[in-house]
Amino acid sequence: MLLNSHDGTSAYQLRVGLFRLVCLNGLMVSAGSIATVRVAHRGDVVDDVVTGALTLSERFADLGATVERMERRVLGEDERHAFARRALALRFDDAQRVGLSTGDALLPRRAEDAGSDLWRTYNVLQESLLRGGLVRRLPSGRLSRTRRISAIREDVRLNAGLWDLASGYLEPTAG
Repeated sequence: MLLNSHDGTSAYQLRVGLFRLVCLNGLMVSAGSIATVRVAHRGDVVDDVVTGALTLSERFADLGATVERMERRVLGEDERHAFARRALALRFDDAQRVGLSTGDALLPRRAEDAGSDLWRTYNVLQESLLRGGLVRRLPSGRLSRTRRISAIREDVRLNAGLWDLASGYLEPTAG
């Protein structure tokens, strides 16, 4: 993924991302998992961007292995709800989380995402966070739906944070 500012005031960022055809989600990997390559807006940057992309592509096998580990890691119901609570906290502060249900955040929106392994749980939560549509009851008693994330910076922040949370469940002491 190539991220760029609209006015050239920040460097190009090359990040590794996954694209799932089943749901058209753009899953982004945390910078802690695979380094982000930054290229400043100075001079002829095309060669630097191409070199950065090639450097990142050498890590695709590592990313595939991580996804396979996530597919094999089955989460218990308590772990799934703990993951969902932590995921919701990435996007919503305490007051905004009031009325949000981890059970709703964990409901798959398509049959392919049904299951309790870490990979499917991660994908369901990613969609719940970024696409919005979660129903909650406001303190006034009125029902409200969460909004879709449309800002690129927030999309990147949430995707990276969610990847970090999911990766923590691959560690022996996670949960």
